[in-house]
Amino acid sequence: MTGKDTPRVQITDSHCHLDFLDFAEELPQVIERAVAAGVTRMVTICTKLRQEPAVRAIAETHSTVFYAAGTHPMSAAAEPLATVDELIGLADHPKFVGIGETGLDYHYTADSAEVQKTSLRTHIAAARQTGLPLIIHARDADDDIARILAEEYRNGAYSCVMHCFSSGAELARRALDLGFYLSMSGITAFPKSGELRDIFAAAPRDRILVETDAPYLAPPPYRGRRNEPAYTAHTAQKGAETMGMDWPEFAAQTQANFDRLFTKVAAYDAAQSRGQG
Repeated sequence: MTGKDTPRVQITDSHCHLDFLDFAEELPQVIERAVAAGVTRMVTICTKLRQEPAVRAIAETHSTVFYAAGTHPMSAAAEPLATVDELIGLADHPKFVGIGETGLDYHYTADSAEVQKTSLRTHIAAARQTGLPLIIHARDADDDIARILAEEYRNGAYSCVMHCFSSGAELARRALDLGFYLSMSGITAFPKSGELRDIFAAAPRDRILVETDAPYLAPPPYRGRRNEPAYTAHTAQKGAETMGMDWPEFAAQTQANFDRLFTKVAAYDAAQSRGQG
């Protein structure tokens, strides 16, 4: 990604899963490849709170990695319900930077819709109280997710990113109207994702993030293979094209967007820079 016509830029993979077994044999090399590709920060997401210590250890071991934790909606019925106090307690860690992922998924787990809604509201309360961004997974549940996010926002403001956004234009509009962010994954680079690219193209430039959701959803030319944070660069270059921006300009914009939303990462980076100065 650093050829003569492509200036080397820095970007952030705002959502990946580095604790998954897919990376167990070569995690240091995966992170090294990401940094070499210009992906200088990664947020690894814990999807089951009992696995939080292992995810935290990854962030503590690797300077470029931060983490978030919550109960994934597809696991909401199988895992103990998180409490607000439990999630708030995690926020004491300097590299814990977001609440989730949480949300609603009716594609495979519609039978647990009610417990998913309870879990979602718990995570929203924790995001509101900690000031950390909520990380939302939404699939085949657009109406319910939009309604709950708006209801809870009226109860008290909070920040939020719609991770791996691939839902409809109406949910995008309603999320953006609340001041939330949309995150581009490799799906936006798929040839048949024209309607999704149109949604992003119509969104404000200052409300877009990029991610891999690794090990899932690798963008072309790696589609069908294991995804990894280095491939954020491929999704981001497609994002630049989608938004009608130069690649360095788009990268800088998404970095600024990430810093604005994930303020704890920006503060941590600034403190590290001062310590090295």
